[in-house]
Amino acid sequence: MCGIFGAVGPTAERLGQGVMDRVSASLAHRGPDSEGRHFEPECVLLHRRLRIIDLSEQAAQPMSNEDGTIWVVFNGEIYGHQQLREELLAAGHVFRSRSDTEVIVHGYELWGDAVVERLDGMFAFGLWDARRRRLLLGRDRAGKKPLYYSRAGGLFRFASEVKALHASGVPTGLAPEALPHYLTHGFVPPPATLHVGVEQLPPACKMVIEPGRLGSEDSAPYWRPHFGTRGPAPGFNDAAREVRRLVVRAVERRLEADVPLGAFLSGGIDSSIIVGLMSRALGPGVRTFSIGFAGDARYDETHYARLAARAFGTTHTEFTLEPSSFELVEKLVWHHDGPFGDSSAIPTYVVAGLTRQHVTVALSGDGGDELFCGYVRFLAAEAAERLPLRLRRLGADLAARLSGTGAGSERSLLGRARRFMGASALPLDERMARWNTFFPDLRALLRPEVAEALAKSPASRMRKGSALEAPLAWQRAVFAECQGDSVLSRVLEHNFRTYLPFDLLVKADRTSMAHGLELRSPFLDLALMEYAFALPPAYVRRGPETKRVLKYAFRDLLPEPILKRGKMGFGVPLGTWFRGDLQALLQDHLGPGARLYEYLDARAVARLLDEHGRSLADHGQRLWALLTLEIWLRTLRAEARLPLPSAVEAAMEANGEPHRSRPEKALA
Repeated sequence: MCGIFGAVGPTAERLGQGVMDRVSASLAHRGPDSEGRHFEPECVLLHRRLRIIDLSEQAAQPMSNEDGTIWVVFNGEIYGHQQLREELLAAGHVFRSRSDTEVIVHGYELWGDAVVERLDGMFAFGLWDARRRRLLLGRDRAGKKPLYYSRAGGLFRFASEVKALHASGVPTGLAPEALPHYLTHGFVPPPATLHVGVEQLPPACKMVIEPGRLGSEDSAPYWRPHFGTRGPAPGFNDAAREVRRLVVRAVERRLEADVPLGAFLSGGIDSSIIVGLMSRALGPGVRTFSIGFAGDARYDETHYARLAARAFGTTHTEFTLEPSSFELVEKLVWHHDGPFGDSSAIPTYVVAGLTRQHVTVALSGDGGDELFCGYVRFLAAEAAERLPLRLRRLGADLAARLSGTGAGSERSLLGRARRFMGASALPLDERMARWNTFFPDLRALLRPEVAEALAKSPASRMRKGSALEAPLAWQRAVFAECQGDSVLSRVLEHNFRTYLPFDLLVKADRTSMAHGLELRSPFLDLALMEYAFALPPAYVRRGPETKRVLKYAFRDLLPEPILKRGKMGFGVPLGTWFRGDLQALLQDHLGPGARLYEYLDARAVARLLDEHGRSLADHGQRLWALLTLEIWLRTLRAEARLPLPSAVEAAMEANGEPHRSRPEKALA
């Protein structure tokens, strides 16, 4: 687990030690143990190290082959690297460390760019081949480890986090064409980002960069998930046995470390299985960590976490999150390199910090819901397809009448039913997009002149249509590629390719690495994923029951109350807190003069605040998305910010409104 940076190009070496000092400082949280650098005329590499496997200096990075012609900087873990090592040793390669990093170096020598396909784990790396004068980038299949890049200033630069690119000299600023994605999804899918001039390598992709041909590079996928049965299905009992074998194997492969290990424990199905298997493999006393919430019992799972901890004999620690913990929001915006829509980053950040006080590596249950149908919305999408369109339209009409009446919070049964009915009349691809949408009607939220400018501007690179239409077009394009043989398989694949990598795994990486904590996800093991993809729908759900085969596979391991409990989800009681202790925080950040009103209609935001404050609706998640956007906009230096589209600025000045990003309006 580490932070990486590199630059290639004719003038790469000119970055110099001073620039590299700033880059190193920006990534220090990801790799607090040590730092390494490598300089060549056309390539510079930097690595911040978090020591996990082979703590010696022999495993330090940047790491090279024997003659110093191949160099790599790597972030992540390669599971099963011992088997790759044996294959490479048999081919005559010589190893000087026990590190998994070294299999990438020698693997490239033997297999070339195909080394990426041979890696099983979570990873992002940059490999410089000095003889061929080319850089190879690779990113893991699920998208656990991030990799950003920029072509600014005649150099190709890559890094684990955007802040490292900025520290190296890439200008800062908002990319307006990406704003509709953020306001719709709470994230921006690759290759775009909210940062002008910065892109991200998609999951399961690799890219080759040659200093003499900068600007011609493009990413190429080497793997893709495919949900749906292929060939005769195994019997249910046989499938359960194989699921159990693969989960056990995945956990055991993630117990390799030369530092202390622990686990996140929510008391849900997934984390309880992981902790139970860890306890069987390591014995009693495994360190476990959980978090609860003050003020709203609907969000507190600590009772179940304590039950699991007692059942498995763990050494358990828990923390209660108070509204005052929102003092962390500005720090989290910094770690996320911008706004983010998932408010559960707050408790994840806190529990990661608590965990890091005791261990360096933690296992989590991330991915279990995505593989085994753990969300109610999956069942809702499937159920709606069975209803006649006439009934779905009646439901949508009823949902519209309930909107703004205070009928149910986001987590109440009525609130969920309203969300389900509100999207039920839409086509399936739009329904999937709408379920996790913050602001489905962007024209009602954006300033009219901003909406018109975005409607006329092209979407970001590799996308068709206008920037305003891009969010729905992207969702439809992803769904069209999901070719499973059932509604449920297509819905599961769509979620795996959207919500998992661009929300859940981003949150997991940023909040854990903020504390130098390595977070491992057994459910995202390659063999387990590919087996689960092909399970028949009836094996993962039956009626309202989700995770059917997973529960059956571990029915002897899980305590009965956990086995039979429903899905709660890991969220924050924003609805309650934003009407209480944190109401002043919202008014301070979203009141008149807020930076986001350069782009958003102040009256639309005022309506959200009013409806939420009077309990006419639960807008907690939407207000959270706007709050983090405002905090990020305040951090951008006025002189470096990208101006609004020219048509928007002209319209504002015609109305006598100053452009707030000008230096005279800069924040102190």
